[in-house]
Amino acid sequence: MTTDRVKNPQLRSRIMDAEDAAAMIHSGDTVGMSGFTGSGYPKALPQALACRIEEAHAAGDAFRIRLWTGASTGPELDGALSKADAIEYRLPYNSDPVGRDKINRGEIDYLDMHLSHVAPMVREGFFGKLDTAVIEVTAVNEDGSFVPATSVGNNRSWIDHADKVILEVNSWHDERLEGMHDIYYGTALPPNRVPIPMLAPDDRIGQPTFQCDPDKVAGIILTDLPDRNAPFSAINETSRTISGHLMEFFEHEVKMGRLTDRLLPLQSGVGNVANAVLDGLKDAPFHDLQSYTEVLQDGMLDLLDCGKMAAVSATALSLSPEAAQRFRDNLETYRDKVILRPTEISNHPEVIRRLGCIAMNGMIEADIYGNVNSALVMGSRIMNGIGGSGDFARNAYISVFVSPSVAKGGAISTIVPQASHVDHITQDVQVIVTEQGLADLRGLAPRKRAETIIRNCAHPDFRPLLEDYFERAKRDAFGLQTPSLPRESLSWHQRYIDTGSMLP
Repeated sequence: MTTDRVKNPQLRSRIMDAEDAAAMIHSGDTVGMSGFTGSGYPKALPQALACRIEEAHAAGDAFRIRLWTGASTGPELDGALSKADAIEYRLPYNSDPVGRDKINRGEIDYLDMHLSHVAPMVREGFFGKLDTAVIEVTAVNEDGSFVPATSVGNNRSWIDHADKVILEVNSWHDERLEGMHDIYYGTALPPNRVPIPMLAPDDRIGQPTFQCDPDKVAGIILTDLPDRNAPFSAINETSRTISGHLMEFFEHEVKMGRLTDRLLPLQSGVGNVANAVLDGLKDAPFHDLQSYTEVLQDGMLDLLDCGKMAAVSATALSLSPEAAQRFRDNLETYRDKVILRPTEISNHPEVIRRLGCIAMNGMIEADIYGNVNSALVMGSRIMNGIGGSGDFARNAYISVFVSPSVAKGGAISTIVPQASHVDHITQDVQVIVTEQGLADLRGLAPRKRAETIIRNCAHPDFRPLLEDYFERAKRDAFGLQTPSLPRESLSWHQRYIDTGSMLP
């Protein structure tokens, strides 16, 4: 590693090792770190900090920090700090398995929140003081500006509001990333907010770098370490069938005149099913597609490569190792087609509503009335969190949720009498898709929604049970607008907890 990536002489004098930088963070501090779905997160300092905290614990010192990020990160950050029992409080999203277990044991306080809300609420002071920002960047320019890495997330907010900033300048990132980012500095607090001047997903409204007072930069660490994005599973028959149902739906919407053959800007959640849906677009009769989304994943890269998609606006890359290498090898090709923005812009409700995004997100379960749970297993055990799905679902032109109809080898039904937890209320859910079929819920009153979801989306093993419940609810419920039997509406979940299966 050389100092070539740090071009500003004043800041070059602050290069240090990770251990010295970690010593600047103290027990009880609030630390904002970069990172979003395994991209662009600091890798050296968190591991050095974890070692320091483990030593403190061995000496009887209850050393812990409050950790804010853009979303999920990688094993060198969330994994290392979780294993060291270093995290007292975490927001806004976690997918690390060790951290998840500690959250579910009550050992970490976890605030799961809409990702678009984080930066404004930090700016408004609702979460208190931010002591330190730790941000991975590609380079420091001669004028002192920072070239972002493979994610933007909340980095601009961390840099602006932290008392001090520590940078990891990672030479693993290609210097040709400079110019791909669009960092907007026009946000303000009420009553001084102004409209975000964006009319199309590929509009550029900001600047390519982060700005920071050089005096706030307390240290710079040089690294050469790869991002750790996980591979996607091969597309299976279930995912392919879900994708097929959705492609038929889009074709129908074009035929009815509600969409054109260019569709509208696409948003897709992260995951194997979401990636399969994107794969289905390669052979579908649509063209010149655009995406306004959180993350660029493998399926979107494939659509860019085959010419189906013209532009992607996101806040981060979320690529398999193979796709990440392809991205690096062909970066010049992607530079004019990919824009990475702060999360408060990529997920901004006003922009999503204006552009008319088609939102496609995964779910843990949906009930027969279309309430969707995307965060908690059996109503109390966090999986990952709501992420940005709520930002898009509530404001989308069409809001779609997808999932296989069963989980755990058929022991769990994705369609249940009542969702054990609700992230997306029925008013925000327009289309539900499983491999069994597609339920178009637009304009349907609750009882019609229930009939449509049970008929089209439930697995045959569970469909008769749902039909029986619904018929008895229509007969015996306290009210018939949304018929429910409270004594048994969550009994499926309790049966699974007791026996390991929702089936009687």
